[in-house]
Amino acid sequence: MQIAQLSAFHWAARLGSFTAAAQQLGIAQPSVSELVKRLESEIGLRLFVRSGRRLTLTAAGDTLQPWAERLDNDLAAARRAMEELRGIRGGVASFGLLRNASFYFLSDLAARFHREHPGVQIRLVGQNSVGVAEAVRDGSLEAGFVVLPIDADGLDVTPIVRDRVLWASADPSRVDRPFPIEKVADRPLILYDAHYGWADPTRRQLRDLAERHGIALQPSIEVENVDAALELVAQGVGDTIVSGAVARHPMFPAGVHTGELAEPLFDTIALITRDGAVLSPVTRELVRVANEMLMLSDLPAA
Repeated sequence: MQIAQLSAFHWAARLGSFTAAAQQLGIAQPSVSELVKRLESEIGLRLFVRSGRRLTLTAAGDTLQPWAERLDNDLAAARRAMEELRGIRGGVASFGLLRNASFYFLSDLAARFHREHPGVQIRLVGQNSVGVAEAVRDGSLEAGFVVLPIDADGLDVTPIVRDRVLWASADPSRVDRPFPIEKVADRPLILYDAHYGWADPTRRQLRDLAERHGIALQPSIEVENVDAALELVAQGVGDTIVSGAVARHPMFPAGVHTGELAEPLFDTIALITRDGAVLSPVTRELVRVANEMLMLSDLPAA
């Protein structure tokens, strides 16, 4: 079956004549008739009863019609999507990024998108995943990347990649083997994302792991940014946790050592949109580019 054959059949069935189908498709009536004839020959079944002025579907035609209609609708949607991309000349792309997006090679997102669509205004909001989720839910952002888990009420959530959470310490002996959560109390605990506290997805996972072992975590120092936490760790003040992307970054402090936790934790990065929302063409294109860049970061799929 060829797309042109199914399209000709669909419009002939829908409009009741080859002439009307030809007008809809912008081709000659004999061409529509020939396309349907070839389709019937290929499948070995009659699709129309050709009597009177209006075509009547056979049982085979009645069975095929919903499939042909779905294909034609999908093709029309694909054409519209491509036309929208060609037509992107302005508008505002609104997207939320997880706070540490630069460590995942997404810092180049604005530059790349601007080169490809110079007439589009880009609004990239970087904040904790909890804040991104709230902004997408209330409509102030159209879409965003978050680390799971988050409150998913009212959101469509699509996991994309995941990154291992590592223990970080200035003492190499603390991480020369998988770090057991029972050792967390041996040194001061430094945690970042102070504003969101235990609502932060990574901190939430760490707390849940500790609670499963009967340990109540209490950070000695809370700061807002991972850079500040790592500066304190490098000075030997205490330990913290970081994602693998942060640990691999060229600017990661040389005096800080990392190792896996004995019970692995992962930052799962996901795309979120409002439940049932239809993204604007410019934001949909920004989502495509951001997703492509994230998939090129060599992280395993979620």
